[in-house]
Amino acid sequence: MEPSSPSGNVSEPPSTRWASLLGTTIAVLTLTLPMGVIAYYSSQNPTETLPQPNYSLSESGTLRD
Repeated sequence: MEPSSPSGNVSEPPSTRWASLLGTTIAVLTLTLPMGVIAYYSSQNPTETLPQPNYSLSESGTLRD
């Protein structure tokens, strides 16, 4: 058998399978985690909102409280 000839066993090394699994896991988390966080925080009621000041313009164009 010559050293340059391909061997009969042409399978992926085990490290490639783990890298593929890890890459798939990272991709799924990247796509789903932000949506879950947004859904979690958007469903909560705000605890306290600050009152917004009302400003109105007088006829002369200056601001009044």
